[in-house]
Amino acid sequence: MSFRFEFRRGLWPMLAAAAGIALTLALGNWQLGRGQEKTALKARLEQLAREPAINVSTRELAAPDVELRRVEARGTYEPKYMVLIDNRVSHGVAGYHVVMPLRLGDGSRYVLVNRGWVAGTRDRSRLPEVKTPPGTVSVSGLAVVPGKRFFEISTKVAEGNVWQNLMLERYRQAVPIAIQPFLIQQDQQDAAGDGLIREWLPPDLGADTHYGYAFQWFALSAVILIFYLVTHVRRKREA
Repeated sequence: MSFRFEFRRGLWPMLAAAAGIALTLALGNWQLGRGQEKTALKARLEQLAREPAINVSTRELAAPDVELRRVEARGTYEPKYMVLIDNRVSHGVAGYHVVMPLRLGDGSRYVLVNRGWVAGTRDRSRLPEVKTPPGTVSVSGLAVVPGKRFFEISTKVAEGNVWQNLMLERYRQAVPIAIQPFLIQQDQQDAAGDGLIREWLPPDLGADTHYGYAFQWFALSAVILIFYLVTHVRRKREA
């Protein structure tokens, strides 16, 4: 006794399966390409991080020229324009990110500095004390551009100097000083002893996410093919 396989014809099921396979393969290849782009960008950023730091002065810099680059600046802090970014957690403790402008050169322009994390108090009406070094200081760190679109569940996103998120345009409207179009994430070694914690996560470009989506689309393509074969190919017994 032997068996042979017989293909059950059907135009519409075949077209539907072909369309599904083509679509999922195209989406998988697109996600794969995006992942490769992000991987290449990550390598580029790692290379930029090894290059000499850019000096930040009163001359306005273009954000794309410095974003995710090492930068350094000299100036004096202006505590009265400080904002505390709320709901920032470090090691399971709720607190704030301390963002303070640094007065550059003759004072015609400032650059915002994220000085780090400070723990909150049990009484939300009482803000934590932030130590500010007097006189001229040197700041180094990574240039980042805040202000990506946030999902804010409340229209009340700023209460005094406590903000839910930092957006440069909102800051420009609230404070009468000219600022550079980026923020410096201050290095930990710059101001040891100020009580602030600076543990910055590396920028997540999402390459792994794209690779994960690509795998899912390719897997779905394989599922469509297998389902079509299982439902349209049958084994017949031969005498």
